[in-house]
Amino acid sequence: MSLIENLKSRVRSSRPEIVFPEGDDTRILRAAIRLNEDGDIKPIVLGDKKELEALAEKEGVELGSLEVLNPVNYEEKDEMVKAFVERRKGKVTKEQAEEILKDHNYFGTMLIFMGKAKGLVSGAAHTTADTVRPALQIIKTKPGYKRCSGAFIMLRGEEMYLMADCAINIDLDAEGLAEVAVVSNETAKQFGLEPKIAMLSFSTKGSASHERVTMVAEATKMAKEKNPEMAIDGELQFDAAFVESVAKKKAPGSEVAGHANVFVFPNIEAGNIGYKIAQRFGGFEAIGPILQGLNAPVNDLSRGCVEDEVYSLAIITAAQAVL
Repeated sequence: MSLIENLKSRVRSSRPEIVFPEGDDTRILRAAIRLNEDGDIKPIVLGDKKELEALAEKEGVELGSLEVLNPVNYEEKDEMVKAFVERRKGKVTKEQAEEILKDHNYFGTMLIFMGKAKGLVSGAAHTTADTVRPALQIIKTKPGYKRCSGAFIMLRGEEMYLMADCAINIDLDAEGLAEVAVVSNETAKQFGLEPKIAMLSFSTKGSASHERVTMVAEATKMAKEKNPEMAIDGELQFDAAFVESVAKKKAPGSEVAGHANVFVFPNIEAGNIGYKIAQRFGGFEAIGPILQGLNAPVNDLSRGCVEDEVYSLAIITAAQAVL
């Protein structure tokens, strides 16, 4: 059974509500209709219902029983405005809140905060910042975490790997990298991986000398201190982390080298390039970025996503909400 089919069977009994702020995007609308028909989750699409009906007709599909909410005439709008002002602790006025909540990402995130939904999927037509900003302001990070990070689940046949941070933090220090490792360990377990975490670098065990190498080595030590039970090693070059024969030469005795399935990149440049090379050259399906470290699942799509990726990320979001 594939990862997505397995997760569908695990969320079906609770059928969590997942919000899609970008209802007027055909990829989102088609995926939401499929999800609603399949019945594993309950999609909530934001937009004007008549406009979405027209778009669906143009696409040759029907909304059916799909729930559509319009932020313009939402019945509980006053309650939402009041809750948002309180959540922002005086940083916005009522008038400012009314204007901000016209933004579908803010509106959708408030549905989660108010208990009307369990998770959110956005980013097909918005930047990552547009998705992350409301989440950080409203949902916030879990206790013990200072930041959220972006991970991708990489699928190819029976192969599955996790890569982070590929989307959120441009440049992290050792403490930040350690935090990404710890939360990635949790994410990997959530989706059935027995995590073996490689802290990636252009050096393996001191083969090169540079402050960036030192930072990754320090991050590895910090992560071990945060969670001594994690299987983690670094710094490792990718070949040492992934290829057993190379690992025996470059990192003999390591429980992770040659067997890694979770890869923590030293910065966002390496992470973003790395997952896209695996996706385009290696034929992996890249699901994400999954936003790690938040109090509720809010996940971001690539603007180059296709309908199937929207579908898959929605199921993953639902699984995060209930598992």
